[in-house]
Amino acid sequence: MPIRSTLSKLAGLVAPVTRGMTLGVRGACFDGNGRIFLVRHSYMPGWYMPGGGVERGESTIEALERELCEEGGIVLDAPAELFAVYWNTKRRRDHVLLFVARRISRPDPPAYPNHEIVEADFFDPDSLPAETSPATRRRLAEILTGSPADRHW
Repeated sequence: MPIRSTLSKLAGLVAPVTRGMTLGVRGACFDGNGRIFLVRHSYMPGWYMPGGGVERGESTIEALERELCEEGGIVLDAPAELFAVYWNTKRRRDHVLLFVARRISRPDPPAYPNHEIVEADFFDPDSLPAETSPATRRRLAEILTGSPADRHW
């Protein structure tokens, strides 16, 4: 198991003990053709919307902008809209804010694979990779159909 994967798992075990609550952000980023940007991480299987934890001293928007840039080289050309707030029941103290961005650019995409992202691409929502995570599929269905957002990630 890669060192980064081991450290990531250890951090996941320690965070619930050392923090009262964790807060993360995810970005549903759509290009001009309506395709969704997804990433595949080096430390867990499946395809996900880019995102990550909000760091100490950082706003949720700053965290979103940082994560989009780090994972995909994505820049927001207009403010992202907060879509919903979810409770991640797999990590009892974790909450996720999901933002939708429909005006984005990608002036300087990172090289893949790198230490965190194995690959990334835009996909038609009707033709997602088979390995797309169930939570990602549920969030996309909520965004695209207008159905009420589930409270649980």
